[in-house]
Amino acid sequence: MEEVDSKKQDVIVIGAGAAGVSAALELQKAGLRVTILEARDRIGGRIFTLRDPLFQFPIELGAEFIHGKPHEILDLLDHCKLTIREVAGHNWCVDEGQLKCCDFFSEVDEILQKMDDHKPDESFLDFLRNYDSKSNINRRAQRAREWARSYITGFNAADPAWVGVHWLVKEMRAEEEIEGGRSFRAQHGYADLIGIFQQQLEDRGIPVQKNTIVDAVHWRPGRVDISARCPNGMAQLTSGRVLITVPLGVLQASPEEKGAIQVRPELPRRKQDSIRNVIMGKVIRVTLRFRQRFWEGLPKFTDKGSKTMGEMSFLFSHDDWFPTWWTTMPEKSPILIGWAPFHCAERLSGKSESFVVEKSIDTLHRLLGFSTQELESLLEHAYFHDWQNDPFSRGAYSYGKAGQSGAQEALATPIHDTLFFAGEATDVGGHNGTVHGAIASGRRAANEILHSARLRVESTITS
Repeated sequence: MEEVDSKKQDVIVIGAGAAGVSAALELQKAGLRVTILEARDRIGGRIFTLRDPLFQFPIELGAEFIHGKPHEILDLLDHCKLTIREVAGHNWCVDEGQLKCCDFFSEVDEILQKMDDHKPDESFLDFLRNYDSKSNINRRAQRAREWARSYITGFNAADPAWVGVHWLVKEMRAEEEIEGGRSFRAQHGYADLIGIFQQQLEDRGIPVQKNTIVDAVHWRPGRVDISARCPNGMAQLTSGRVLITVPLGVLQASPEEKGAIQVRPELPRRKQDSIRNVIMGKVIRVTLRFRQRFWEGLPKFTDKGSKTMGEMSFLFSHDDWFPTWWTTMPEKSPILIGWAPFHCAERLSGKSESFVVEKSIDTLHRLLGFSTQELESLLEHAYFHDWQNDPFSRGAYSYGKAGQSGAQEALATPIHDTLFFAGEATDVGGHNGTVHGAIASGRRAANEILHSARLRVESTITS
């Protein structure tokens, strides 16, 4: 057994995702000594960027878009003179069997604006049912409701029967403050942000112990003992404060499951309830690189002067496997990204990569009309990562459950100034499920730890 000297550490951070790294940097800047424990062989957590060797385009297996203009991300990129580029192009839909430019966004927005957080909370599905009962239903209005449901499911990776209207309203308001309706990519994808974090950690001498899997956290007020597995054996670490930044899915895992962290004594009931009452969304995504942009000439039969899909950015449908697709626009590469949320992800999770790719090709066949043989002959490479079956994530990102307003705040609340919590699921500003929400949560937790440390010092001096 390896005994790790952690007496010199004021805080141990579990998890080297955006939240954990951001918190560690803030704590070190304030003069505290910090060690980060990371189960993977890399930092970044659910940010995981590869690079396509042929087109040198960033392939995101996890987070991809910068949603709006969040200062948490843009300040870091600007400081390093790294540029971002706005997603551009046209939105297309397969609607009632027809491939056409989308024309439903205004109607969907009208429906979403009717959500009211001054009324008792309800699920989005119940909201739609009540909305239908109060509205005149024609075919176009019915289609708008179907697209609204698809949007909420797809964007939030959420079950519409669970996700709460109050949480959705808070999310929408938060997005409006940062122009969240716009999307951007960094030049080299999120690898740019991770590169900044990596350099800052090295410059400040903050140790990151990778391939270190935390099995158990034993705590009492003012002391935490951690048991972890390292490549060369077991490790025992001790600190007065621990910041837990692992994904919500890991906190929800049963003790016998791989990657789960046992906490002894058990967390207080309110904390356990908050862990149950924030939901981990499910998504499967696949990135396909083809020999050419075969979709550029579609639709095959168009009126003179009408648009083709050469400028397509997103493609929306109600497909049962991959209902949403997008391109790399404004970069015109022969790459398509398929997005399978909620029930679609449940069907695909745990399946082999070949099965997932097969279903994605079948979907493109149905949506675009190319034969599967044609698509398979054009396909050069596929990229895929199953986050649901990854023991260190166990899902995509979180959303709020109907009737559980305040669950994020309860999840974020420290315990006896000893156990602290961060990660996108703990964000209290309406930015759950985003990288900037994770960064903000890490900085919030760092401030809580610093406040606790000052109070403890003051208490010691006065006594």
